[in-house]
Amino acid sequence: MNSKAPRTGRLARTAIAGTAVARAGMAQLSHRLQSRGQDLAPGSESAQLAQHAHEAQLGRILFGALNQLKGTALKAAQLLSMELDLLPEGLRLELAKAQYQVTPLNRALVIKLLRQEFGAGPETLFASFETQAFAAASLGQVHGATLADGRELAVKLQYPGMAASIHSDMRLLRLLLSTLGPSQALPRAAVLDSLLNDIEATLAEELDYLHEAEQLHWFGEQLAAQPALRLPQPVAALSSRRVLTMERLPGLHLKEWLATGPSQAERDRYGQLLFDLFLRSVFELQRLQADPHPGNSLFMPNGQLGLLDFGCTRRLSPAFCQHLRAAWCGLLRRPCDTAALHQAYLGLGLLQPELSHAAFCQELLPALQGILDWQLRPFTQELFDFGLHPPPPRTSAEYQRTAVGHLHTMAAELPYFDRAYLGLLQMLRDLGARVRTQNAWIQA
Repeated sequence: MNSKAPRTGRLARTAIAGTAVARAGMAQLSHRLQSRGQDLAPGSESAQLAQHAHEAQLGRILFGALNQLKGTALKAAQLLSMELDLLPEGLRLELAKAQYQVTPLNRALVIKLLRQEFGAGPETLFASFETQAFAAASLGQVHGATLADGRELAVKLQYPGMAASIHSDMRLLRLLLSTLGPSQALPRAAVLDSLLNDIEATLAEELDYLHEAEQLHWFGEQLAAQPALRLPQPVAALSSRRVLTMERLPGLHLKEWLATGPSQAERDRYGQLLFDLFLRSVFELQRLQADPHPGNSLFMPNGQLGLLDFGCTRRLSPAFCQHLRAAWCGLLRRPCDTAALHQAYLGLGLLQPELSHAAFCQELLPALQGILDWQLRPFTQELFDFGLHPPPPRTSAEYQRTAVGHLHTMAAELPYFDRAYLGLLQMLRDLGARVRTQNAWIQA
């Protein structure tokens, strides 16, 4: 892990971005000159390999700058990388390697933050407090503690300067992305800017730990009738915008739990819980826990599934859920109901209103077919073995350009839905779970 502290000065951070912009420009020029010199036929395998290598180079330049900036710019880039058809593959794969890195709070800063928020140090607030963090969240670190009544707690403390850097970090990210230009098959500037604006607003919300406490309480109430699911409830008196204190749940994270050698029946049971929770969240609760990190699920010794980290949640509008259901149902019909799919995409705002059904079928659908088939493959079988589900298919540069070329707008909910769904598929694949996928909401 890179333990260097992030550069916090405005001039230093701008210089990092400026250097990356210059390097990206030189890389673009070099790629154009090499392509002309080698006289590669457009669309040929050699041209595609050269383009993919160029995208990866740009991704490394971009990630190198973001990794120095750290802060919310790096996390925003991670969110972008979750959209399979939004960024060129080479660029997306490089950004997907990013792990949010920060310099941990030392003991003095931990005590200072608690005193700033509550007017007292940990020795007064808790019966015991572990100054060494036992986990790192995306925007903070988590410490163990106990109350006088013996309750075990998890205390999440926010890293310093996070909230103050959001706007400047997002401005630098926009600058870096603008350097890549239309030649990299990025979405139109208006589409990308709208997406970045929404990410900025979501990050600001995620940095308000009182909001996360509210989400924990809301989801806890909605899921109370399902004893197999457990959420840690917040302790209001010891929570603030920068500190979230909640009960500490016992259990193992996915990798640790799998190392215990659970039976297929156990893996299937947990997989079914995750799958059913996702569909219910989308189509009934119409609100998502939108962070798919495996560390946010806890396999508890009593057979319960612990659900952690509700900082990033997303409300889904009834219209979004309606059009999403129509699109998936249209895709699952045999033959595919292309008219229903076309209308659903128009309803989601993804397509130019003037795009005809014929053009949709002849131009856009072939570019999307591979990833759509992969996404909906689990619903084509009554009992699906996620251990056999392959990784996402590779989209050719030509198809990716076609897809973003037809992209009109992006529903605000879509990136968060995609992120949560991709996270679910990966969790179920890691579990090797066999899941009954038939449900009341999505039927061919």
